[in-house]
Amino acid sequence: MADKISKERRSANMSAIRSKHSKPEMQVRRLLHSLGYRFRLHRKDLPGKPDIVLPGRQAVIEVRGCFWHVHPDPKCKDARPPASNKGYWSSKLGRNVQRDAANLAALEALGWRVLVLWECEVASPDLAARLSHFLNPTG
Repeated sequence: MADKISKERRSANMSAIRSKHSKPEMQVRRLLHSLGYRFRLHRKDLPGKPDIVLPGRQAVIEVRGCFWHVHPDPKCKDARPPASNKGYWSSKLGRNVQRDAANLAALEALGWRVLVLWECEVASPDLAARLSHFLNPTG
């Protein structure tokens, strides 16, 4: 049986969740910077205000939370929906997935290359190589 949490406590928990400058995003930004890449953050003139934008390379990196953006990998333990209030969560998380797909399509239509990194992938030891390969596709 799930623990019952008061509405006030749940509200406090939810309001503490960041949409910008999250821990996984900060880790990716630090790594990019240490690799010598310079970038812009959350450009308002691009669809969805992408997390990391490298204008000179026409590249965007989105760092997505596994829970909030419904990571499709069945091995990801963070992507499981809550057991309670399933209708609410299904609807809410479904809208996030639809919005992500629309923003991705809009960015690609504008000529941007997009790399989606999931929260659970940020700790991967091959992340630096993956970022370098994405940002330097010809060599």
